[in-house]
Amino acid sequence: MNSKSLTGMISAISVQMTANRDYLIELDQVNGDGDLGISMDDGYRAAAGFLAEAGEKDLGKLLMACGKVFNASAPSSLGTITTFGFMGMAKALKGKEEASFEEAALAMLAGVENIMAKAECKVGEKTFVDALYPGVQALVEYAGDPAAAVTKAAEAAAAGSEATRQMRAVHGRAAYSAERSIGILDGGSVVGALIFKGIAEYCKGRE
Repeated sequence: MNSKSLTGMISAISVQMTANRDYLIELDQVNGDGDLGISMDDGYRAAAGFLAEAGEKDLGKLLMACGKVFNASAPSSLGTITTFGFMGMAKALKGKEEASFEEAALAMLAGVENIMAKAECKVGEKTFVDALYPGVQALVEYAGDPAAAVTKAAEAAAAGSEATRQMRAVHGRAAYSAERSIGILDGGSVVGALIFKGIAEYCKGRE
């Protein structure tokens, strides 16, 4: 990974958020504020635009700045949580202009771990993390075969998102009616699945 491929991946994720903007709004209207699709579309669009114009090559500095841009453009709880992910990745890649696939995968793991620490959440609580964590685990596990890794990660993240239907909400507005949250797909987890779908689409396009 370098500044060019990072820009390509964030742009591909942005495409997914735009395409699913209305769907994410619909999901969020069930137990949230209904702004999920708007904030994620706006956030990733701004991040992609920033990266396209940035002259910086240091991946750590790029990711840190990207997080700030995202947070300013997506003023929401998931916007802040996503920024924690960018910060964790930035710390892991500080000083690097190039990163191997394995290094990039481990940086994403560091990002997800930072999210879990800062947001005080874990897998099984019907959140963004339920898609992110299994996706990142697959990236790390299959890092020796990048093509397989991105496919496995997208599949794992999608499965993790789907699994939230059977979970009881622990965080946010949905937690106030935790029992009624069972059977409902978590919107944040869908965002997590779309992130890995975007990465997979970008990587397939480079083959």
